[in-house]
Amino acid sequence: MAITMTASAAERVSSFLINRGKGLGLRLGVKTTGCSGLAYVLEFVDELNDGDKVFEQEGVKIIVDAKSLAHLDGTELDFVKEGLNEGFQFNNPNAKGECGCGESFSV
Repeated sequence: MAITMTASAAERVSSFLINRGKGLGLRLGVKTTGCSGLAYVLEFVDELNDGDKVFEQEGVKIIVDAKSLAHLDGTELDFVKEGLNEGFQFNNPNAKGECGCGESFSV
């Protein structure tokens, strides 16, 4: 089981943590919501919870809880800029469909 990130995503997460002044890394998870069923959740992590799995790439840690990992295994986190828009993109091989607004996905 693995979660990866592009150099662009690692650079962006690292800059967020530096600006924040603290934190172990970034939590990637899922929650039940939206029209397709699941939505991605990103939040800073200051301490690990029991059962957390830590993936490190380019000196940046991505933390995933066991429940979310079942839906996220193999996911690549990317940070993209398109014109004036920028944001994280989730390349999830487990996603079977996404809602039209892009807020949620199904597995």
